[in-house]
Amino acid sequence: MKISKHMIWHLALFSLAVCFGEHSWYFLLLTVAQLIFVPLALHLIMEKDAWFARVYPYIAYPAFLAIVMLHITGQTKWDAWLAGIYLGFTIVVSLYGLTRFFRRGFAYLEECSIDLGMMYLWIGGAWYFAHEANVETGFSPIIRWLTGIHFHYSSFLLLIFAGLLGRRIQSQSILYKLVCGVIFVSPIMVALGITFSRWLELVSVVLYIVGIYGLIYLSFQEKFANRFQRWMIRSSFSAVGISILFSLVYALGNVWGAYRITIDFMIFFHGVTNSVGFAFLGLMGWMSHTPESRFTGWNFPMSRIRGGRKIGEEICQQIVDLNEKTPKGLVDDVKLFTPDVDSSLLSPTILDFYQHTERYRLMAKVRWNSWFTPFAFIYHFFSRRFQQLNLPISRKPIEMLGSISPVLEELDGREKPRAWLRKVGEEVVFVALYSYHQSQGRTYMNISLPLPGSAMIGILEWKQKGSDLQITSEASTSSSDSGIYLAGKKSTWKLPLRERFWVREIEPGKMEAHHKMWIFGIPFLRVEYEIESDYDE
Repeated sequence: MKISKHMIWHLALFSLAVCFGEHSWYFLLLTVAQLIFVPLALHLIMEKDAWFARVYPYIAYPAFLAIVMLHITGQTKWDAWLAGIYLGFTIVVSLYGLTRFFRRGFAYLEECSIDLGMMYLWIGGAWYFAHEANVETGFSPIIRWLTGIHFHYSSFLLLIFAGLLGRRIQSQSILYKLVCGVIFVSPIMVALGITFSRWLELVSVVLYIVGIYGLIYLSFQEKFANRFQRWMIRSSFSAVGISILFSLVYALGNVWGAYRITIDFMIFFHGVTNSVGFAFLGLMGWMSHTPESRFTGWNFPMSRIRGGRKIGEEICQQIVDLNEKTPKGLVDDVKLFTPDVDSSLLSPTILDFYQHTERYRLMAKVRWNSWFTPFAFIYHFFSRRFQQLNLPISRKPIEMLGSISPVLEELDGREKPRAWLRKVGEEVVFVALYSYHQSQGRTYMNISLPLPGSAMIGILEWKQKGSDLQITSEASTSSSDSGIYLAGKKSTWKLPLRERFWVREIEPGKMEAHHKMWIFGIPFLRVEYEIESDYDE
């Protein structure tokens, strides 16, 4: 590990605060986070070509100097302005986390952890501002200060360390996903518990324990770059694992009045353990060998076509290639999806449906999950006007009439695109632009659904199940392109959605299909299709 000029600069600033500061020693627990731990952690994750790296010197150094001034000048009429400079810095950090997230979306859970850690920092900055500016919040100064500490250590640093650990884990387990889910929500729950409910505070601390001890277990399972890093990181997570137990005893004392631990003890033991044991050791470990992000951008082809205020037939009139021969099906040849699909074993009706789609009639039953029904009504209000993804609320069977048209390749940008327009009566319910792409020996169905100013992209894998067919956005490998994405003009991010189609032949010329969708792993939509050929040979 090299001693960087950044580290020397921040140590010098902290030394000034220590030598000339007029506050009590325990205020330095937050100051060391602001002047050393936060900036060094940001240097670990900051992308050199990001906008944040360009503006960092102009927003960070004034903020750090403001922190030092607040320490060495005592209480003055300028305290609110100086604290406001630091608050502005934390807001910009949070915006950087948000823009990182929008570039990528819900893919790569470890990067989401880092993003969310940065997004939480402004809350710590806001509580610090409230403390220094003496803003009336209904809480004592010490509680305002402790809440500021909480969002610097247990939110910002813990989530960034969890994200860096996730970068090292080659195959992320269910445990890592559970741990991330817990530590993502725990900081807010703790803050709400301190504010409103001692019982909620107790529950949130228990959740924190689950998440932190999950991280401890994962750190002991992981092989690190060297012995120094291994012991630093394991000791860091173990330190916070010890300190959180005292938080549990403190929360239990608040609820039942037994085994009560004082705030003074919590400041000394809990604060020092988190500062030295967790933050300092953790930073030493990650600075010795910082793992790189696995996210390098989305490399698969995407349709360049975006929708306007109304999609439906209007967009088809603009993009259809009148000089091209009309395709017969959603794909020209199912053999494209070899070796995932063996067309000689696939049901002949399924084979014919995808290669001669216009021969078939679709009867659909739409079933929104009961918990999602209120949202479905709101969604339907807009989808009718856009004429896109306009699924009915009613569960009554409806017939969907479809037509397929070739799409101008120079407009779309993908290979052999075609539009599938579906109607219920005279009302357009669905416009999808179908194509395919190949990557790492696999062929994906590449579907774009134009939306106002954007497009929803579905990258789907074909999987053969006997003579049946499954088409899904669920990735079979960590390097798979599969997923559902939202593409704007310049950015693309992965949505927390997944879908699965299961198609099987009932009898020659007749099939049934089940389309299921999940959001954040929770099912919200099921569409059941009866598909029958109306082609008379």
